[in-house]
Order: sequence, then C-alpha cells, then structure tokens
Amino acid sequence: MYGCQQNLIHTTPNTRAVIEYLCSESNKVYNCALYYARQMLFKTGTFVKRAAICSEMSGSYNRHFKAMYVSSAQQTCNSVASAMSSYKELLKLWKSGKLTEKPRPPKYRKQGFFTVSYPVRWLKLTPEGIRIPLGQQVKAWFGLGEIYLHKPSNLEWKDIKEIRILPRNRCFYAEFIYVVKTEKIPVNPINFLGLFVAQRIFLAVQS
Repeated sequence: MYGCQQNLIHTTPNTRAVIEYLCSESNKVYNCALYYARQMLFKTGTFVKRAAICSEMSGSYNRHFKAMYVSSAQQTCNSVASAMSSYKELLKLWKSGKLTEKPRPPKYRKQGFFTVSYPVRWLKLTPEGIRIPLGQQVKAWFGLGEIYLHKPSNLEWKDIKEIRILPRNRCFYAEFIYVVKTEKIPVNPINFLGLFVAQRIFLAVQS
C-alpha cells in the first residue's frame, strides 16, 4: 500500500521561478504527447503505450521534452498513456452497452502548469535537503543544476518512492508517495469461532 503526503513548498523567488518553468514545460510536454497519441488513434486506430510515446517525444527532439530532466519528462508522458488507457476502457464499456454516452478522447490541457514527477531512484537526500536534478536547458538558462526540497520529518527516506511537484491554487506542493507499513495481526480460529457463535445466540435472542 502507498500513502500520499502534500507539503506546501516554501522557497526563494529564484527557485520558485525554476519550479514554475518546470511545471509549465511539463504542461506543454503533456499536450505534445497527447497530440501524438491522438493522431495515432485517429489515423491508425492504435492506442500507443508509454514506451512509444516517450520514444516519439525523445526521437523528435521535442524542445519541451528536452527542457526537462528525462525521467520527469517520461513521467509526464506516462500520464498521457494512462489517460488514453482509461479512454480505451471506457470505449469498451460503451460498446458493451454499459455506458449510455460515447466517451470522448482525452482533451488538451489549457495553458498553465502540470505536475512534475520524479522517481526517487533519481533523487538524493543531502544535508541541504532532497536534491532534485534539472535538465541541461534549465541549467543553461537559470544557472542551476539542481534544486532542493525539504524532507518531512515524519517520513523515512527509504520509504519514499516518488516525489511530485504539484501546482495548485497559485501555490506549489511537494507530494510524497511512500510505502505504508501494515502489520498482519494473527487471528486465533478458536476465538473467531467463539465470537461467531456468540453473535448467532445474540441474534436468536433478539428475534
């Protein structure tokens, strides 16, 4: 099981400018990737998968894709693949008569920001915080090779699997996806049987 924790990002104006740029580029990557996925569907009837979308975006030298750190750009493409997969499943339901209205393909996003996601294997915990690597273009434009996010004190680094920068209501949040530890409680069959019998007796008395 996985949990999700959101923390409001408090940072310097320079770092915020970088975050805004990354989320803006992620939004553009989403629309470019969606354009490719929609064209493949309309022209060939093919629902392209994540690997094909990432390959097309990388191979076509899309400037928005190149502006992001490659793993985060791929995560944005994965969001498009998930949207197309959901649309495919809805079409199946419609064709089988389980939906009354024919579903529409995923829509393009309006100008603005979109989530930037980083699998934790590409990140590093340092004394300054969690190191978030940036693409070469960001480094060239902003003079920064990385930014740092604060790690919540209530989470263990080894349990965190993914970190997302989430734009919302003119603010940015760090979203931490982490493993939720569950304990298996042994059940004594005798106690369970005794509880079941007691419940049956209680119901019989009530009736």
